[in-house]
Amino acid sequence: MFRCRSSLASSALVFAMLVACTPTETPAPAAAKPVFAVEEKSIAELQVAMADGIVTAVQLVEHYLLRIATLDRDGPRLGSVLALNPDAMNIARALDAERASNGARGPLHGIPVLLKDNIESADAMPTTAGSLALKDNLTQRDAPLVKRLRDAGAIILGKTNLSEWANMRSTHSVSGWSAIGGLTRNPYALDRNACGSSSGSGVAAAASFAAATIGTETDGSITCPSAINAVVGLKPTLGLISRTHIVPLAHSQDTAGPMARTVADIATMLTVMAGTDASDVATANADQHRLDFVKLLNAAALNGKRIGVLRFATGYHADLDQVFDDSLDVLRTAGAVLIDIKEFPGLDKIGDNELTVLLTELKTDLNQYLASSPANIPVRTLEELIAFNQQHENEEMVFFAQELFEQAQATEADAGYRKIVIENQKLAGRDGLMVLMNTQQLDALVAPTTGPAWSTDLINGDHYLGAASTLPAIAGYPHLTVPMGQVKGLPVGLSFIGRDWSDGELLALGYDFEQRTLARKPPGYVTSESLSEIAHGLARATTAQ
Repeated sequence: MFRCRSSLASSALVFAMLVACTPTETPAPAAAKPVFAVEEKSIAELQVAMADGIVTAVQLVEHYLLRIATLDRDGPRLGSVLALNPDAMNIARALDAERASNGARGPLHGIPVLLKDNIESADAMPTTAGSLALKDNLTQRDAPLVKRLRDAGAIILGKTNLSEWANMRSTHSVSGWSAIGGLTRNPYALDRNACGSSSGSGVAAAASFAAATIGTETDGSITCPSAINAVVGLKPTLGLISRTHIVPLAHSQDTAGPMARTVADIATMLTVMAGTDASDVATANADQHRLDFVKLLNAAALNGKRIGVLRFATGYHADLDQVFDDSLDVLRTAGAVLIDIKEFPGLDKIGDNELTVLLTELKTDLNQYLASSPANIPVRTLEELIAFNQQHENEEMVFFAQELFEQAQATEADAGYRKIVIENQKLAGRDGLMVLMNTQQLDALVAPTTGPAWSTDLINGDHYLGAASTLPAIAGYPHLTVPMGQVKGLPVGLSFIGRDWSDGELLALGYDFEQRTLARKPPGYVTSESLSEIAHGLARATTAQ
């Protein structure tokens, strides 16, 4: 491994050093702390600081790059950032000049943002999906959601690591690992998993490597890493945000979504990202549901709301259930009426159907994407990608194989597949969650998002307990996760699930819960053993009192 060795005496030099380094290289530690601390700062706080002349967009870029240098590339070596935008500083300078002459465009003017590395941007950064096969995938085009961010004044700071191919290559995969970026580590317990597939986006948001990040989800890939890394994450209604120029997994369920440290920041990002895209038929009605989501936030939103408690989505971790019950007490105190939902018919069938859909669409959608890639990309089909991985097995398959790819290659998008898609969307959505909510007159549903982070196991793969993500993922309904507390020092999240296009209502409910609990705590960058020692020390101190 090559290490960049020059001293980082200034933040400007940090930028030059990081752009020169590859994702696996590690710049030397910085010589001094920046004057302005970006850690845990919200988008609104950053805007006030820029408006008051306390900091500039250029300085924000420098400060975030310094954190990436000292925490991601060095120190605990989180491995969440795959690539940095070599033009970020020039973009920041132009935005500072625009602010000085014309004022701010809006709430994202000069705000650095990181993208999951399956989202294309017209910068000098490839879009790799974590795979060596796409290491030169420089498309020179912005995904529509990226153009919306840019038009609102956001600075695309770089790309984040992910579970390779959005975690759809092997049943024994390690979340947060890619051949391009290696392993992303959990900042709360470095030997534990960051979940995925938006692993780098979750960790980068938690560690304040940008003001906010963007992830993508097919089933749990935004909500799981958000919950495990103590950030807020929104899987929006399918079709609220464009998927064009994003490396696909399955069009029936794929969506992008914002990840950040507060609900207000999620609302700010969603306000910019939402909208119709003529190239994505799923977004045909998005403009009708575009709102200023920030204006919907209400610290009394829970009062009088009927909330369904998904008891069938609990029971796989006793300590998690206790934190969840404590959160339900918060909802009751806020005036919400809670209704227990003890079962949901057809869950096993829904799960089996989902795998068929994902495998079939993986083949068709990926073939379509690869066919449109730049001429220098060595694969044009899933079949060629499978062969590429076999040829590069020492780099690509060092920890796990590609049996899901092979199963996908054997599928056909025939009438049987199309019947299963329709059946599953009905079982999960129209005849499932929608009937449940209408029958019980519910405003939203809640459940634990997922369990606490498991120990990363590069030999046996992930040790996944369970999650609340599958039903809203298949139905296309919105799913918001908000930090609700910790299990032995490991963050866990509370899920709010609603009807399609109820994203704003969910954000309001999540905001009320967030403001009442303030459950998020910044990461400590320690191991599980140290975390346990800290927890025991706190317990002894409490007992002594």
